[in-house]
Amino acid sequence: MNILVTGGAGYIGSHTAKLLKKTGHTPIVFDNLSNGWAEWVKFGPFVFGDIRNEEALYQALYEFKVDAVIHFAAKAYVEESTRLPEEYFDNNVCGTVALLKAMKRAGARHLVFSSSCATYGNAKTPTIREDHQHEPTNPYGLSKWQCEQVVATVAPVIGLHFAALRYFNVIGNDPEGEVYEKHEPETHVLPNLIRAAETGGTFTLFGTDHPTPDGTAIRDYVYVMDLALAHIRALDVIASQECLISNVGRGQGVSVRELVTTVEEAVGAKVNVVEKPIRPGDPPELVADNTFLKTWFKHDFKTVKDVVAGLAGAKRSG
Repeated sequence: MNILVTGGAGYIGSHTAKLLKKTGHTPIVFDNLSNGWAEWVKFGPFVFGDIRNEEALYQALYEFKVDAVIHFAAKAYVEESTRLPEEYFDNNVCGTVALLKAMKRAGARHLVFSSSCATYGNAKTPTIREDHQHEPTNPYGLSKWQCEQVVATVAPVIGLHFAALRYFNVIGNDPEGEVYEKHEPETHVLPNLIRAAETGGTFTLFGTDHPTPDGTAIRDYVYVMDLALAHIRALDVIASQECLISNVGRGQGVSVRELVTTVEEAVGAKVNVVEKPIRPGDPPELVADNTFLKTWFKHDFKTVKDVVAGLAGAKRSG
């Protein structure tokens, strides 16, 4: 299929584009490069454009005879969203509306939407099922929940088949090294941890008094290539059903302190940890109930320990 990948020059989008090409599809990347990298658009055509530009989206869909869309394009920093909420609603929600309007005009009727566990807010249960209540604690999570509601409302009216994948914390890199995790500034925990361990620099740990066993935030970490494969499998599922709403997570939580220890063991060096207060909008614990996921995506997820070992090994050999 010809698949439009919005935000395909970013971290998860570029990994998914690579896997799409590897599995025989043609990814057409649509990106404004605000959080992506032109050099990562190497697996198919590139259309430079803003996700809020309906006409640019329509032209891309029409010109490349697009069969389906995987929609990653979004602002996605929790802390930033608490300072700039209007930008998050404008980009994420208005961008999704523009995409739906363009898809309606172009006759593209299959969409996989990149949602988030941030739609749930603070967990009321040890693991979070898809029917958990939605009380986002930050504008980023709220924008993703609003996008889901918009898609679900529009879909039956225009005959759209869609998937909304609520995934948890994403880690790791393409094993061949063609694309990798790269943010400026880098806010994600694992690359910052590994950098600190290998350079002797400091690692900032936000929050030591969460209501968790060791006081640090607990997250469900998902390997990026496993997540990319879930998007492609979701395309197969919605070919024969109208709607798929699912978590994507391993169903196992790892605290930040546990992650520090894992990195120290892999790198063979102590991490200089600097403790700071909890960041606004950060829930204490987010772990997926992946019971439903297993019904449509039968896959052995890579463990956090194996992901960290691979990253540390790649750094040493590189």
